[in-house]
Amino acid sequence: MKFKVGCELDYQVSANSTFIFNVNVAKTPNQNILEEYLCLEPDLNHEEYIAPVLDNRYIRINVPSGNLHLSYQAFVDVIYEETNPTTINEVPIAQLPLELLQYIYPSRYCQSDRLMRFAQSEFGDLLPDYSRVTAICNWIYDNVTYLSGSSDQHTSAFDTVTERAGVCRDFAHLGIAFCRSLNIPARFASGYAYKLQPPDFHAYFEAYLGDRWYLFDATRLAPRNGLIRIGTGRDAADIAFATIFGMAEMNQMKVEVECLETHSDSDCPEYTYQAISHQVSENNSPV
Repeated sequence: MKFKVGCELDYQVSANSTFIFNVNVAKTPNQNILEEYLCLEPDLNHEEYIAPVLDNRYIRINVPSGNLHLSYQAFVDVIYEETNPTTINEVPIAQLPLELLQYIYPSRYCQSDRLMRFAQSEFGDLLPDYSRVTAICNWIYDNVTYLSGSSDQHTSAFDTVTERAGVCRDFAHLGIAFCRSLNIPARFASGYAYKLQPPDFHAYFEAYLGDRWYLFDATRLAPRNGLIRIGTGRDAADIAFATIFGMAEMNQMKVEVECLETHSDSDCPEYTYQAISHQVSENNSPV
């Protein structure tokens, strides 16, 4: 599926500051970037770092006082793989690839240890397969209100299950925490999302089942086969779209996602009940 994605970010910088951006589409075996453009005003030097394995792309820019405008655009071909969910089982800890153990431990925003009793009570008796993660998403959708402005950068999964309100970031953190409480590896994902209204950076999560990561989005605000990955990490702390070291204020943000294959209704993604994953690499490693 081919998409055009992009963003424009505008800041007023009060003093010399350093920005770390994570807005570039990840270069993965399933995401072929056909073209991409990054424009900075003023025209400042920047450095790019690509995180090993995860493929997150971080850009560092040292900015003097004044105005900073970042414009990014990419044309990307994304491959999704659909699988019958009834064939996908959880992986016992004894068989889990060792490099994935980090995704069953608590993290800053996903205190799975504090939610273990609750998760066991709600989901502990369910079949240990794909359907249990689906049940987690259904519970979040039914019991947590999507409410803009109801949370901030300090809100954790424990806060969300207590307050029963949040945004996509909070829905993802809660899904991750519940999964980890049940020994299901789960990680945070950020991306561009087709049909998301209003357009914005979107947060969802991935759970490791069978032999790969599967996409889950408890908000149901965008089709899963319309998610274009930017980054993955233990939680939002690893992949914020912008981290600022200094004094700056955002003036404006604009995000766009366009499906480029609109000549047939069947060409553009819709919500599906199939299990959806980004294809793994040829050696089947859990990227």
